[in-house]
Amino acid sequence: MSYLEYTVKTTPTGPRKVLFFNWGLIVLLTAVACVGFLMLYSVAGGSFSPWAEPQMKRFALGLGVMFFVGLVPIWFWRNMSVVAYLASILLLLAVEVVGIEGKGAQRWIDLGFMRLQPSELMKITLVMLLAAYYDRLPMARTSRPLWVLIPVLLILLPVVLVLRQPDLGTSILLLCTGSLVMFLAGVHWSYFAAVIATGIGTVTAVFQSRGTDWQMLANYQYKRIDTFLDPSSDPLGAGYHITQSKIALGSGGWTGRGFMQGTQSRLNFLPEKHTDFIFTTLAEEFGFLGAFSLLCLYVLIIVFSISTALSNKDRFSSLLILGVAVTFFLFFAVNMSMVMGLAPVVGVPLPLVSYGGSAMLILMLGFGFVQSAHIHKPR
Repeated sequence: MSYLEYTVKTTPTGPRKVLFFNWGLIVLLTAVACVGFLMLYSVAGGSFSPWAEPQMKRFALGLGVMFFVGLVPIWFWRNMSVVAYLASILLLLAVEVVGIEGKGAQRWIDLGFMRLQPSELMKITLVMLLAAYYDRLPMARTSRPLWVLIPVLLILLPVVLVLRQPDLGTSILLLCTGSLVMFLAGVHWSYFAAVIATGIGTVTAVFQSRGTDWQMLANYQYKRIDTFLDPSSDPLGAGYHITQSKIALGSGGWTGRGFMQGTQSRLNFLPEKHTDFIFTTLAEEFGFLGAFSLLCLYVLIIVFSISTALSNKDRFSSLLILGVAVTFFLFFAVNMSMVMGLAPVVGVPLPLVSYGGSAMLILMLGFGFVQSAHIHKPR
């Protein structure tokens, strides 16, 4: 009996599938989303419009997507991985032709009922394709140069397309996610060591070249680096966002100013308070304890996902689950680092909390794959 036949015979069918959902994961995702509803209600001055109510509807739609995807057998999604990746590439190309522009970037396609950001979809479809690639690739070939080059090209293609929009934050996430999936699939560490060493060497050369005849960056680009390293050097210009963010974070203290009492957000000192910088609003109103509680919820979601991956004997399912977990981790890790001044401001939302439709629906799609792998594993 083949593995697929054994899996089919030992997995639940029909309505019984609902009983095999990972309900603990669903509760955690709902809890995080409720934190987002609460904060969006707060930053709107105690109103469900214009942000909290649409976000609730999107999360309800996301739950529906997750349940639908979860009920579909995981081997179907394995077979659809190439199609999903190619469709995402076509959507990224379509953005350059019919995409709409916002805040200086052309990243969205207007579908009428919502604005789709194809680069968000690519985060999941790239993981699908890499998981399917390594599922079919014999372990003995995983670290051979030719078989390493293929996934590298599959990763770099969407990265280049996203950089053209431009969207540095998403391109970095795609690069990191793809690299981590390759590492989890068993690619030898020496490849990553070489890339890291090259990166360190490049950064060193960039700084050493400043003020010389072979200067590698323009003066304004060095100015941006200076502002990132010391936002107080330009508090009313390029360093304004991060300066106000740090003020909000520090003013929250241990327990916060209280719900809807955050001065930085209520008086509109805090930029993008309902999207990229919503974590600082949470920290100002609920303090260290509130921010740490949200972080604990995020960590529990990662733990549940990793536990599901480790208990699954199917290589595709395990890599897909771990890839979704990595994507989710990078979302909140980059966002929190960004608003605390530990990373450049690159426009990465806080998952399931920041206002926005594409990121939320795509993450729920990803967790739908986690549920599908969990339900349809052999028992």
